[in-house]
Amino acid sequence: MNEQIRDKEIRLIGESGEQLGIMSSREALKLAEEAGLDLVKIAPTAKPPVCKIVDYGKYRYELARKEKDAKRKQKVIEVKEIRMSPNIDTNDLNTKVGAARKFLEKGNRVKVTLRFRGREMAHMSTSKHILDDFAQMLSDIAVVEKVPKVEGRSMIMFLTVKR
Repeated sequence: MNEQIRDKEIRLIGESGEQLGIMSSREALKLAEEAGLDLVKIAPTAKPPVCKIVDYGKYRYELARKEKDAKRKQKVIEVKEIRMSPNIDTNDLNTKVGAARKFLEKGNRVKVTLRFRGREMAHMSTSKHILDDFAQMLSDIAVVEKVPKVEGRSMIMFLTVKR
């Protein structure tokens, strides 16, 4: 802003948004001082750089305001976890599917974890069908984002809502 602008030529925009053309930064600074405002570089990467005559305090306030509004409007997607063991019964599996369905309908991602303990570790490969069945039961509203993968003592799969 003001004296910190070192470019020889700049494209100037007036205080009410009208184009004042390409001129030297000294001339632009004189115009800004005559108006009692600041010369602020809006687009530094443009050829030539674009500067505008504005009240710098007001300009910074407007930028902060826009940023705050953008933050308020964005939706945070949470990851909900559902844990199961490999010897889960069908009714328990249906209950877990119902919980996952609720999470997905709210727009969250679901992390389905199949936890192995003790001797169950020897039969990890035969338990993959549980996660496949889980995904199949939710196939009407969900899609598998990450396929079942073994991580340590558990097998993990991610589900997201169909677009």
